[in-house]
Amino acid sequence: MVRDVWQSIIVESSPIERWQAKIRRLRQYLRGWAKNVSGTVRKKKTSILNKLDELDKKAQTLLLNESELNIKHVLNERLAELLREEELKWYQRAKVKHLLERDANTKYYHLLANGRHRKTRFSSWRMGAI
Repeated sequence: MVRDVWQSIIVESSPIERWQAKIRRLRQYLRGWAKNVSGTVRKKKTSILNKLDELDKKAQTLLLNESELNIKHVLNERLAELLREEELKWYQRAKVKHLLERDANTKYYHLLANGRHRKTRFSSWRMGAI
């Protein structure tokens, strides 16, 4: 998939422009691919929930036969798997964000550092008061 996008023919004048165009095209392609995958997972999850809801409604009025019980069991397993994957995705995204924020010099850390600097520094108005 990535190889196909990368090896597509691009007519640019310099090697740098060709490289930038390939990166731009690849980023655009992957963004669309990610949205498509997310949409497919969401549709699968909705479909499974609807089927389980139908089976639960039927189970309230009648007893489910063997095949319906098996279907319900398989659907519950698949739903649990999808939910685990979704949770893992959000955990990984949160971890990356946390690492990025922790490594960055945030406003909070700048205020702390500047406050310590101000405390230890003698200013001219302090010198006049002595």
